[in-house]
Amino acid sequence: MTHWWRHAAIYQIYVRSFADGDGDGTGDLAGVRDRLPYLRELGVDALWFTPWYTSPMADGGYDVADYRDIDPLFGSLTEAAALVEEAHTHGLRVLVDLVPNHCSDQHRWFQQALADGPGSPARERFWFVPGRGEDGNEPPNDWHSYFGGSAWTRITEADGTPGPWYLHMFAPQQPDLNWEHPEVRAEFEDILHFWLRLGVDGFRIDVAHGLVKKAGLPDAGDAPDPTDLPYQDIDGVHDIYRSWRKILDGYDGERIFVGEVWLPTAEQFARYLRPDELHSAFNFEFLCCAWDAAALRAVVDSTLAAHEQVGAPPTWVLSNHDTIRHVTRYGREDTSFDMGDKRLSDPSDPVLGRRRARAAALLTMALPGGVYVYQGDELGLPEVRDLPDHLLQDPTFVRSGGADRGRDGCRIPLPWGRDTGSLGFSPAGATAQPWLPQPAQWAELSVEAQTADPASFLTLYRTALALRRERLTGLPETLEWVGTGPGTVCFDRPGGFRCVVNLGDTALPLPAGATILLASAPLEETAGTVSLPADSCVWLHLD
Repeated sequence: MTHWWRHAAIYQIYVRSFADGDGDGTGDLAGVRDRLPYLRELGVDALWFTPWYTSPMADGGYDVADYRDIDPLFGSLTEAAALVEEAHTHGLRVLVDLVPNHCSDQHRWFQQALADGPGSPARERFWFVPGRGEDGNEPPNDWHSYFGGSAWTRITEADGTPGPWYLHMFAPQQPDLNWEHPEVRAEFEDILHFWLRLGVDGFRIDVAHGLVKKAGLPDAGDAPDPTDLPYQDIDGVHDIYRSWRKILDGYDGERIFVGEVWLPTAEQFARYLRPDELHSAFNFEFLCCAWDAAALRAVVDSTLAAHEQVGAPPTWVLSNHDTIRHVTRYGREDTSFDMGDKRLSDPSDPVLGRRRARAAALLTMALPGGVYVYQGDELGLPEVRDLPDHLLQDPTFVRSGGADRGRDGCRIPLPWGRDTGSLGFSPAGATAQPWLPQPAQWAELSVEAQTADPASFLTLYRTALALRRERLTGLPETLEWVGTGPGTVCFDRPGGFRCVVNLGDTALPLPAGATILLASAPLEETAGTVSLPADSCVWLHLD
């Protein structure tokens, strides 16, 4: 076995915004197939596709109406099978997003539950619960939706009378499934088999910590303990993943699970990565960390320790489709990230943000374990923060009453060329506009503009990913810290590899005789001494 997933570089594709193959202004599978050579040349090992299933798109495809088909917006099941096969010929593995916590309110199960009426078996697949208060007009408990407002919506029965409430930890169009019901478990096991037979190499599990709810659905309370919430990290979820792991291990080709696990402690997080559960999970603690040497070292240490206790590989990620682009985040005074308050209006210095983002990219790729690249990271794209209100599509904008402008700003269609129509996102001659508008200045951030530029973000990523594969793949998942001062992050990996990040205000002298492998910014040389500028990273080889 190669254990490829322990060190893989995985590229996240938000299908709707990656590339438009048919000219309708929306990214699709045809667009991805056309760009597979680009992804191979970038140097990644696998592709993670956000949901491509049939969906009303109330939450960008995370409201699934049919888990065994492709939404016509993106293409067809035949195209998906061809894409998987073609990706494999390019040496790229394929992971698909699995959304097991909830489905769409248009899913046949939920529609049947509404139609069959009170007490029907169809309703037992969900959380239909009588309300509290006089006439049941208050929600069954105090749980809040992650998207704002109550996590409960009351239905009206077919005869016009008020009915029970149903649970939705996200949008009302996303009813939570009841994982205590055997039909729910059987359905998702069959869904796993369906896509594994089609040839996918694994699954990213959405809201992996949230499937099981605490018995009796108790109130969370006014000041809940974040380590003991009634709607997440309930022990029963681990039984689900142990049964899924047996299914996955029955297929050849080293298929894997990657979990989206947002939990407050490393101990909780690590339980999902035991040898008979998930293979790996996203490192949100690292993603949220400020651009601060002590904070970064602490996160790296805690990450390595948590993964070591269960024998799982660490992962490192800077952005994804739910956060804000780290080019923008690193240009702010407060460089940390908080999902509850994205601070999209905070001023951001684009030059400083780009400089730090280049350094952060080299840091993540030098650390032991796997790394994730969100589409557009390799181009240095910033967050788009000036989208007009009427174009915003993220349900969090509406659910929060406009207080949270949502995640659309990190989901803008990619710029592939300099043309003034869609910046190469759509085919030449297409008249449809991209589903979200692209800033005109992105022409100079396009793949076309960056490909031949030796100093571009794209060149940095291509070079770093190639060196990473050559120098770091297969090494032990360890590092040794090197003391170089309070404003630095410096560590050695086996084979004479050293990574130095200067987060201070002044240039940092580098060790004499070291071979420069790659730097995120031009190095300085004074009187024979080579130094690393502030907010920069360098990879060295030490004899």
